[in-house]
Amino acid sequence: MTEIDPATSALLLIDLQARIVALPTTPYTGEEVVANALRLREAFHQAGAPVVVVKVSRPDNPPGNELVFETGDDKIVTKYTIGGFAGTDLDEYLRGAGIRTVVFGGIATEFGVESTLRAASDHGYDTVAVSDAMTALSEISHENAITKIFPRLGTVVTTDEAVAALT
Repeated sequence: MTEIDPATSALLLIDLQARIVALPTTPYTGEEVVANALRLREAFHQAGAPVVVVKVSRPDNPPGNELVFETGDDKIVTKYTIGGFAGTDLDEYLRGAGIRTVVFGGIATEFGVESTLRAASDHGYDTVAVSDAMTALSEISHENAITKIFPRLGTVVTTDEAVAALT
């Protein structure tokens, strides 16, 4: 990947809520993912590109449902299913902003991130998975997603590569 155009790209951060960040994840801890996600978020803000924070809502509203960072002017999408597109205004928002490329980070790779990334591809968006800005509940699930699934649907990069590519 050589370029992420801020005029037509958005960052999607999936399920970075306290109870989810605290899960035992691999190959990265929740804190490592949050640190990389915040680096990406800052780079997208500096480039003038939109950031969308997708959070999950459960009927029982368990403790720890709050996001682990202040969202400021970021677009917040609340999902009620595993993926960020079903039953939300995510697609409408992205299309209205002229977005063609969606860059992904979050927890868990094999659940909310993968479901939303697959749906983004189905909706015709180019996808970029930031491999160290996401983590999974099992190492094999993360490895499978970033080496087998995501490359077939788009591009896989690291946080450093994504920040460098944001022109």
